[in-house]
Amino acid sequence: MNNHYELPLEESGYNFAFLDEFAKREVRRCILKAIAIPGYQTPYASREMPMGRGFGTGGLQLTLSLIGPDDTLKVIDQGADDSVNAVNLRQFAELTCPGINTTELTAEASLIQSRHRIPERPLSEDQVLVLQVPYPDPLVIVEPSEARRKVMHGEGDYSRLLTKLYEDIVQFDEITISHRYPTRINGHYVIDPSPIPRYDLLKLNQSASLTLFGAGREKKIYAVPPYTPAEPLVFDDVPFRIESFVDHAGERLACSRCGSRNSFLDEITQDDGEQHWHCSDSDYCNQMLMQAATDEESKS
Repeated sequence: MNNHYELPLEESGYNFAFLDEFAKREVRRCILKAIAIPGYQTPYASREMPMGRGFGTGGLQLTLSLIGPDDTLKVIDQGADDSVNAVNLRQFAELTCPGINTTELTAEASLIQSRHRIPERPLSEDQVLVLQVPYPDPLVIVEPSEARRKVMHGEGDYSRLLTKLYEDIVQFDEITISHRYPTRINGHYVIDPSPIPRYDLLKLNQSASLTLFGAGREKKIYAVPPYTPAEPLVFDDVPFRIESFVDHAGERLACSRCGSRNSFLDEITQDDGEQHWHCSDSDYCNQMLMQAATDEESKS
């Protein structure tokens, strides 16, 4: 999106946040139902947006339906604030929501829209996290019929999904799902938690913030309300395992930029072929650098 683009005068008076009030009201009603039934996939009338489906239209509709002039918005993609998807969605929100504040600081944001990551910094009760979702139903890999999947969800019948996980263990000695790991919400519904890594799943459990999931192409909204149990689907004798980020000597890898050993890391290959590890969450990495600089100043 062009940073210098301005709406034509004849179109500059259209509704705040692009969507009309009836559309936003319908989305908010679906959000309330999703919160009342944690993990339930609430159908809604997904609107056409000025971008292709699959590029965050579901999450964007949630954000535009919730945002107000006094809100502060943060948009991230794979943890970064400066990636193409994050920049375009942020600029669209700034263009269509005059008066709102945007930030790259997790602590300052009242509304956070994310693609594929949950921020490293724990969220608070007055923050809302919106996750973009490509495929909302974890049962789609074992049951092609949506009508049958609805019955299975209602009955809490996830035996075929457990069988799929068991086959992974038999064939590979572990469950090989690296992202979109099926997660049981409040003891009943199993959700697809968006393509977030296993590392982030534990942050959903008893989180202080409200987490909303929007799938624009599939026309579904679901939620994990604050302080709600969220448990990865596992077997009693096969513990859930997250990404370890250890080297050949068994040492935890550190971010080559800030030195953190407590964050989710991305592997970066330089032009010379050398590999480095960086924090996926750019705000967290910057905050760690600032903290290290402050500590150095206090010592000197």
